[in-house]
Amino acid sequence: MGQRAPGPSAVWLVRHGESTGNLADAQAHRSGAGRLDLDVRDPDVPLSDTGRAQAEALGRWLASLPTGERPTAVLSSPFTRALTTAQLAARGIGVRVRTDERLRERDFGAFDGMTGAGIREEFPDEARRRDLLGKFYYRPPGGESWADVALRIRSLLATEALRHDCDRLMVVAHQAVVMVFRYVLEELTEQELLAVDKEEQVANASVTRYERDGAGDLRLVAFNVVDHLVAQDEDVTEEPDAVPHP
Repeated sequence: MGQRAPGPSAVWLVRHGESTGNLADAQAHRSGAGRLDLDVRDPDVPLSDTGRAQAEALGRWLASLPTGERPTAVLSSPFTRALTTAQLAARGIGVRVRTDERLRERDFGAFDGMTGAGIREEFPDEARRRDLLGKFYYRPPGGESWADVALRIRSLLATEALRHDCDRLMVVAHQAVVMVFRYVLEELTEQELLAVDKEEQVANASVTRYERDGAGDLRLVAFNVVDHLVAQDEDVTEEPDAVPHP
């Protein structure tokens, strides 16, 4: 039998708790507004009160697990909503939170803070180009495509393998990042990834978990689990990140 490739024994993917950006996005869509009512840049968008409660509920659940089943390392996007979620969740298990900018939210470039309706009104040519290229490969002006995010994730997995060898690694990030992790770890096609994305929204403070099998491969064992929130009577929210869909 060959030697196991280095890397975590398990990977937990957590989406940040509900943010004020999620609330602003929902309000903008309800009112038909072209832009979100936010007065901070995207990296600084904080958790809502519900988001903090979700993160604390996640932390209580982690602390209730047997020591041998808890995450042993935590890596977070540096964006406030993700980092706060990670810090609140890790508090009860005594694990230091490290940040890595490769886990940041997808960059929307010129479309940052806009809704799909606003983009179609102000940038009709870009909306048509997005329809042509599709969600995975379309890159907003000055921004990133999902394919660009995949390059970040591949880089992170390659460089963090030795640092977190045999760890149970919890990653706290954003909706698109969680979905692109699935694309990379499961070697999905573009069509398979978009089918999963269409079928199910990644919930705030949800847990997606991979574990190494006998062959040494990371295999999906749970996707988008929110039982820890339901058990503690916390709200389950599924608002997308402030993602424009022209």
